[in-house]
Amino acid sequence: MNRKMKSVIIAVAALFACTATASAQKYALMDMEYILKNIPAYERANEQLEQVSKKWEAEVEALNTEAQTMYKNYQNEVVFLSQEQKRDRQEAIMKKEKQAAELKQKYFSPEGELYKKREALMNPIQDEIYNAVKEIAEYRGFSLVIDRSSNSGIIYGSTKVDISNEVLQKLGYQ
Repeated sequence: MNRKMKSVIIAVAALFACTATASAQKYALMDMEYILKNIPAYERANEQLEQVSKKWEAEVEALNTEAQTMYKNYQNEVVFLSQEQKRDRQEAIMKKEKQAAELKQKYFSPEGELYKKREALMNPIQDEIYNAVKEIAEYRGFSLVIDRSSNSGIIYGSTKVDISNEVLQKLGYQ
């Protein structure tokens, strides 16, 4: 056999092996958005997060409004103020703006209170879903479960391999 023929045979054998391996893989799809919409605890957690977020936004906005009012008053009275009074007012305004910025950072930064609250409320739900998916995947022999609701590039997914309802049943929801 010549060298070219050997490389063609090896390429065909490799292609056959890859195809056989790929066809032996079992996969499933699920729709995380659908699952979450059908879990009441998730909806309650979202409502709690929305309420606390609005409350904290109002606190930050109140400080910002107070700083703006202080600044407007300062602008209206600046001609009547001594240098020391001007400096004191400017410092008070900057202090109020700083308080608002710090409060916003405390509540809404990536490591802030809202993130921590979201994590505390959502992690148990996500862990429960993950465990149900893992159990179903292991029981049914799936080596891969893909979330069809994410931007994963799935163009088509047959409903025959969608296990979303099975996950909900496993979690005790209909």
